[in-house]
Amino acid sequence: MTQHSDITLIGGGIIGLLTARELHRAGARVTLIEKNRIGQESSWAGGGILLPLYPWRQPHAISRLVIRSHALYPLLAEQLLKETQLDPEWTPCGLLIVKNPDLQAAIDWCEHYAMRYETPGQAFFNDLHTETDHPLWLPDIAQARNPRLVKSLRQDLINKGIKIIEDCELLTTSLQQGRISTIDTTQGRFPVEQLVVSAGAWTGQLFSRLFPGQPATHAPVIAPVKGQMLLIEAQPDTLTHMVLDQDRYLIPRRDGKILAGSSVEHDQFDKTPSAEVYDQLKDFAFALMPKLKQFPIIKHWAGLRPGTEHGVPYIGRHPEIENLFINAGHFRNGLAMGPASAELLADLILERTPRVAPEPYQFSSLH
Repeated sequence: MTQHSDITLIGGGIIGLLTARELHRAGARVTLIEKNRIGQESSWAGGGILLPLYPWRQPHAISRLVIRSHALYPLLAEQLLKETQLDPEWTPCGLLIVKNPDLQAAIDWCEHYAMRYETPGQAFFNDLHTETDHPLWLPDIAQARNPRLVKSLRQDLINKGIKIIEDCELLTTSLQQGRISTIDTTQGRFPVEQLVVSAGAWTGQLFSRLFPGQPATHAPVIAPVKGQMLLIEAQPDTLTHMVLDQDRYLIPRRDGKILAGSSVEHDQFDKTPSAEVYDQLKDFAFALMPKLKQFPIIKHWAGLRPGTEHGVPYIGRHPEIENLFINAGHFRNGLAMGPASAELLADLILERTPRVAPEPYQFSSLH
């Protein structure tokens, strides 16, 4: 099998899909290769809040990608719906943060990034049973419904003529004089002009296997971090906005269903949901919002996030292999950072002026 492309991407999660789309928009011929099915790992499993939890406690490198993505999402969602007829359910429903002891840091962050904030009135808490601590209302924070965003992006790439190859695992690369010339996969050999690895939690493992002779500083340090979620079949308007209480949250979908999440478990590549975390998430949801007890829990699942030490992703060119790039390691914030991450990598590959300064995401900055 031979497929000539300007850019070959490995990994069909939200980061790979958005990167393929951005590169195609710039005129590149793109092939996207996924070892399983498109978007069925962390991209499908997450909650879809388009803001990191307490971003003022995170490195500014994360916030810069999030704020740029915040600006890109409205048009992206509009285009996807128009061009695919599949609604990604981008919904600016707002986020209520119940406990915020570092209020001044939150206000400073909001003012620095021009994010609207308000002190929530008592009406926000009529259906909630919790102790508040300097609560904060962020009215412009949006969510996307992960599975529908993935489905819409996949269809958009197909519509644009981007080659998608699923159930295709990367086996080996041919490296000559600092460049990758071909890749061997379970579906044949492909010539490579530029190779982008966006394989999520599997990226570090993939690098170790494909490039065993590279120094440790030239391999991304990305580890799987399991997160578990529950889905409650509530009625529409049971909850109209997202709620964050300490490290857990409720996310209402447009059809009324409510997500309760999430755990953070360093559990290698085990995606098995556990009864213990099920009980923890159920107890959290029912204690925070007692009226949810009247609705059934209809689903419980787990996904693997691509964790890095501080949650900052790798975005850029490999320090030694000339035509190898990476866009991976977004931890809990792949959707929140995705559009800007894709734009930044495309800027670097195509040698455009970056909209976000690239230095914090390079190999040298993250080791």
